[in-house]
Parts: sequence; structure tokens; C-alpha cells
Amino acid sequence: MLNEILDSVMAELNRRMLPEGGLADHAGGDYRSDTTAWAILAFKAFGKDAGVLQHLQARLAAEQLNDGRVCISQKYPDVFWPTSLAILAWHGSTQYADSQKRAIDFLLHISGMPWEKKPDSPFAHDTSIKGWPWIENTYSWVEPTALALIALRTSGFEKHPRAIEAITMLIDRQIPEGGWNYGNIKVFGTELHSMPGPTGIALQAISGLVSRDKIEKSLIYLKTNVEKLYTPFALGWSLLGLSAWNERPADSQALIVSSLDRQKRYGPYATSLLSLLVLASICENGLLNHLMI
Repeated sequence: MLNEILDSVMAELNRRMLPEGGLADHAGGDYRSDTTAWAILAFKAFGKDAGVLQHLQARLAAEQLNDGRVCISQKYPDVFWPTSLAILAWHGSTQYADSQKRAIDFLLHISGMPWEKKPDSPFAHDTSIKGWPWIENTYSWVEPTALALIALRTSGFEKHPRAIEAITMLIDRQIPEGGWNYGNIKVFGTELHSMPGPTGIALQAISGLVSRDKIEKSLIYLKTNVEKLYTPFALGWSLLGLSAWNERPADSQALIVSSLDRQKRYGPYATSLLSLLVLASICENGLLNHLMI
């Protein structure tokens, strides 16, 4: 059943391809760089024709700005977090090696805005550690930092000082009871709730780089909750995060089918989310292991 459903998902992604290159997040929508990068990853994992991949990669390269960043669209140059996804989308392509290199250089030279933590700070985490933000000149958060670390690792930069600092930041932002949320641990002494999506992406990013005892509670949190997840973002990243630590649920394919089936009730998922579920289905050892084969 899953193979038939994935075939239909890939057919839907094909329908969302734009004549000028790239994809929209929904049928009839406008081009988005993050959406296009996600679709490239899904198409590549599914064995899509190389010519189609190059056509999509070319649109990403055309959207890249002079300093190497790839933005959500050229209308919003400060929103540069899709740069990490573009690096992954160009991975393994000699034709776009220069585009990838310029994007990596950009990532290595930009960060979120840190500040020295004061004794009376309402936050429990270390605000001086640099990660990456969603938008330029803002604070570092878990998800864009994890995406940047995945991109750097895929490109062979896992020992770069920025990658090492990203690992430190993610461990520092881990909630004591296990898991991650968008970036805070405690505020005014109150421990915040973990969320499956950020937990999954953080676990994927640091897989194999920290000892298991440091993230055991986070694995337990995800394993306890993954059976209850239906939304594509939470489920997709949870499965990839668990798979990266050899904890892939036995019924992962059934969970993906159940999530996709909910489109009958809630309407079509965004291209990026469909692509994420495709990758969660195919990458049985996690996204990084799949990309680095």
C-alpha cells in the first residue's frame, strides 16, 4: 500500500513543478526555494531522472544571491534559512559544486545574534552560544541550527568550529526531561514542553557526534510519543531522528500511510511536507546516512 501511496505523492509533486523551474508549496502557488530544495531531495531519493533534478537545481542556483545565500524568495533577502536546504539539494552535483561552496561559505560566516547571559536572566540556556537564525540579525534557534549542522556535515565540515559550536548549542538547548522545543529550556524557572519536530531534527543533526547517554532521555521522549503523531512535520522528523540512532519504529511505514491518508480530511499537504514524508519512508537509517552514501 505504501508504494502505491508514494507513487501518488510523487505524481502530485510532479504536478506542482513550475514551467520556469522549481516548485510551489501548493498547486497554483508561487515558487519557493525551500520547497524546491525539499522536492529535489525527495525526487533524488525516489530515483527521479537526472535531467529533472538538474532543471530544479538550476532554478535554485539562479535564485542564489551574490554572497552565497539562498532566501525563501528574492523579495525577502533576510530570510536566508533555506541556504542549508540548498546545500543539501546540490550535494553530489559537480555542476553546482560552486553554488554549494558559496552557500557553505555564507553559512560559516553568519550566525544568530548572541548576548552575554546575565545572572538575573529569565532564560536557563546559554545565550552566548552561536547557532543560526531563521532571519538575519535575529537570535539562534534549534531548527535552523540543526539544518545548518546537517548541511555542514553532509559537505564534510563536521569538525569546523562553527559545527562544533552548533553541537554545543543544541545540547545546551536540550530540555532536562528530554527533547527540544524551538529553543528555550526554562523561562522564569518554568521548564517548557518538548516538541517532537524540533526533537527529531536535533537528534538527526547530532547523530553519531555525541554519546548516547547525553540524548537518551530525548530518544525515550520520541519513542514514547511517535505512535501518537499524525502531522507530517512532527512525524517525518521524528522518524528521521529515531532512525539516525537506530531506533526506527517497526510500524513506521504504517504511521506514514496514516499521516498521508489524513489529506482526505484536511486537504493536500504542502510540497515540503510531502517531500519530508517521502524521505522519512525511504531513509531507514536517517537523512544524513542516506545523503552520504
